[in-house]
Amino acid sequence: MIADTHTPHPRYLFVDRDHSIYVSDESNHRVMKWMEGAKQGIIVTGGQGSGNSLTQLSNPYGVFVDHSGNVYVADGSNHRIVRWCRGATQGEVIVGGHGPGNKSNELNIPFGLLLDREGNIYLSEHNNHRVQKFNIQKR
Repeated sequence: MIADTHTPHPRYLFVDRDHSIYVSDESNHRVMKWMEGAKQGIIVTGGQGSGNSLTQLSNPYGVFVDHSGNVYVADGSNHRIVRWCRGATQGEVIVGGHGPGNKSNELNIPFGLLLDREGNIYLSEHNNHRVQKFNIQKR
């Protein structure tokens, strides 16, 4: 486990159907999970310092966990949405990741995100002042 290098800076949270709480920790570039009754959280995504590899995050914001246990993160400073499939050791970019931009396939500091039952992702962007909808392939 990587030691905290900065004071935790929680941004967004998500509670799954098992009552586990997921929290995006912006300054430590990770998402933490606390299972119901736990005294300590575990790192579920990121935690490898700030960066843009598929094992890293840079200022994560929105977080969502689907019914299969896949974790979706609005990776703010990397201008992308990353999905960690249940049990995966690295994520996959599902939207953005081409640097900041304002075209329909580009993001500029994605903030909040939500998935619906039809496989659509809704996401708000800080610098583009918009909400976008994307259809993603479920796994």
